[in-house]
Amino acid sequence: MTDHPHPGQAKQKERFFLLALAGIQFTHILDFMIMMPLGPIFIKVLNINTHQFGLLLSSYTFAAAASGIFATYYIDRFERRQLLLSLYACFIVATLICGLAPNYVILFIARAFAGAFGGILGSLVQTIIADAIPFERRGKALGTVMAAFSVSTVAGVPLSLFLANHIPSLGWRAPFFFIAIVSCVILYLAYRNIPRIMGHLSHVHEGSRFQQIYQIAFAPKHLKAFGFMFLIMMTGFTVIPYIALYLTSNVGIANDYISLVYLCGGVATLITSRYIGYLADKHGKVSVFKVLAIVSLVPVLVTTNLPPVPLWLVLINSTFFFILISGRMIPAMAIISQVVDAKIRGTFMSLIGSVQMFASGVASVVAGAIVTIGADGNMQHYNLVGFGAAACGLLTYYLVGRIHSDQKPAPSSH
Repeated sequence: MTDHPHPGQAKQKERFFLLALAGIQFTHILDFMIMMPLGPIFIKVLNINTHQFGLLLSSYTFAAAASGIFATYYIDRFERRQLLLSLYACFIVATLICGLAPNYVILFIARAFAGAFGGILGSLVQTIIADAIPFERRGKALGTVMAAFSVSTVAGVPLSLFLANHIPSLGWRAPFFFIAIVSCVILYLAYRNIPRIMGHLSHVHEGSRFQQIYQIAFAPKHLKAFGFMFLIMMTGFTVIPYIALYLTSNVGIANDYISLVYLCGGVATLITSRYIGYLADKHGKVSVFKVLAIVSLVPVLVTTNLPPVPLWLVLINSTFFFILISGRMIPAMAIISQVVDAKIRGTFMSLIGSVQMFASGVASVVAGAIVTIGADGNMQHYNLVGFGAAACGLLTYYLVGRIHSDQKPAPSSH
């Protein structure tokens, strides 16, 4: 961090700093995840069809991808803290409007704005960690923040269903109001604990902004990093959106137990994320990623080929699935953040964020085109999705050693 009056005091400041960033990451990912289980409620209350609901989901994802590209024009021109707090305040307003939306069209527009601000927040949080935390401790720091990412991903389903079902006067609006209230608390925490980060502002930008972005986007080592991130997202997000449907239709798990699957995964990732970050710092980010990339293929293939089995076996497999699929992201983001110099890291990480959002959208569409529902109500061809995900996972193993070496970190501004 910036100043270190006493080691204990500095450690506490860093802890609150990471807690504030983790809170921002938690709320903007949760804002995306709460939509998925509310489909039947939206379709009934707003009188829309499944295609329109799909558009409601993708409005967030593709707006986030587009805003990430747009953000490359200005993200390295502003002081990090001021930009983060301003964007987060806009995100809170957009989420509040989602909860107040009187009809489908207003909700659609509000979701797009929430996605636009949320998409930039994700990459900006990771940029700030890379700017403020030395590389040798960055894995653990990213583990703290990625734990929030993991928990929001897996807790979003049961939480949104619980709020929507237990506050009937608000219904589907309740999760949005909940996120807006929690986000206000986190905004205050961020205001108090995130320092000003200005090291990147001393860089003199030469040539037109478009030329600079073009050079960053199409540098060979950056293209490898974008491909690496695309494949990571394809490995997870071709499988994740259809887990609940497969478990209920093919494995015979009762609908009431689906929340338990996500809850166990959420608690487990919260416990393991910091430890995975610690291992990445101790044994090398590339080495730890390679182990996780291979081991994670086991629950991916089991999940997509699972026959009817008892609930306890489902929970063991699904919990390992979430631990390992989420865990890969911790060393991966540490590696990716070090591909570039600090002076252009904000631009680069915005592009990475756009690739993440775009890839998750593509993954859902591709998997949706492969899986079908048979006449017996069972899901078909999910095993093909699993084989495709495993192939993507193997490609990430091949690519990771070609985008970064632990022995040669890029120069930092510290």
